[in-house]
Amino acid sequence: QVQLVESGGGLVQAGASLRLSCAASGPTISRYAMAWFRQTPGKEREFVAAINWTGGRTYYTDSVRDRFAISRDSALRDSTKNTVYLQMNSLKPEDTAVYYCAVRSGPPIATPNYDYWGQGTQVTVSS
Repeated sequence: QVQLVESGGGLVQAGASLRLSCAASGPTISRYAMAWFRQTPGKEREFVAAINWTGGRTYYTDSVRDRFAISRDSALRDSTKNTVYLQMNSLKPEDTAVYYCAVRSGPPIATPNYDYWGQGTQVTVSS
């Protein structure tokens, strides 16, 4: 069974940095693509960033491309555990949302068609 546990959210001022983590566990989880989405009340879940299973390819939505960085532990370390990170710099009030990590067995995509989701972690950026 796949489990995802996010951490690292919080309340920060504009311009600050935060690092989100998502600890994933499950059979062959290290071979899954991993991603971060975010959601605000009344809006659809929005793609933020994704990374393929090797960590060699990353994808970002335009609004965070120059400020956020997604990374993950090496897939060779342990096939049943892996952690994905989202380093968020120069945060803006519009980055305020609940951030979710997600994994899928296929290649990373920018739509919410992922197999498993975490419970979410709140990020609040004050102006």
